[in-house]
Amino acid sequence: MPMPIDAEPYAIAVEPGRTALVIIDMQRDFLLPGGFGESLGNDVSLLNAAVAPCQAVLAAARACGMLVIHTREGHRPDMADCPPAKWARGPEGMRIGDPGPMGRILIRGEVGHDIIPELAPAAGEVVLDKPGKGAFCATDLDLILRSKGIEALLVCGVTTEVCVNTTVREANDRGYRCVVVSDACASYFPAFHAAALAMVKAQGGIFGWVAPSGAVLAALG
Repeated sequence: MPMPIDAEPYAIAVEPGRTALVIIDMQRDFLLPGGFGESLGNDVSLLNAAVAPCQAVLAAARACGMLVIHTREGHRPDMADCPPAKWARGPEGMRIGDPGPMGRILIRGEVGHDIIPELAPAAGEVVLDKPGKGAFCATDLDLILRSKGIEALLVCGVTTEVCVNTTVREANDRGYRCVVVSDACASYFPAFHAAALAMVKAQGGIFGWVAPSGAVLAALG
């Protein structure tokens, strides 16, 4: 049965069985001190605001049997999938692959690469490792969604203007309807967060819809 979500620029109805919750990159490397986010000079504490709303939406999605997908940005231990232009950003000694407090920075299999315990994937939930910003680039996300009959996405995670926004744009081009859960996303730059949400819902929802977690929970509840 379709569930109406009170969203901007206008309400949207989604069916739980044809909708997936996609939680983008809620990893230690981005949210905790000593990770990649901090190595770029960011205040990682600003991302914590998204944790509780993510938890609430995740619990509701699980309760109604929705497909849940967690993504993690990171690279192979041999870094063969890390372009030099990406690796070279940041100060020497704190770049991708360098040793940090949580293991090698942004490398798959390291403690820092994994999702924070508060949002740990449950058994059977999809965990998708991606080498870039968008969740569709060099992954099988589109295949997973189409094989499950998914046509709409609820999108949460970090950061709003980078990996969340890129994923939503990629999804939109592939025909998926996306609802970005505004308070379940966050940025190191509050102004960027606001601008990214505005871009999604502008021009009649050119990339998708934006709704607070309360509206999503009301629909799922």
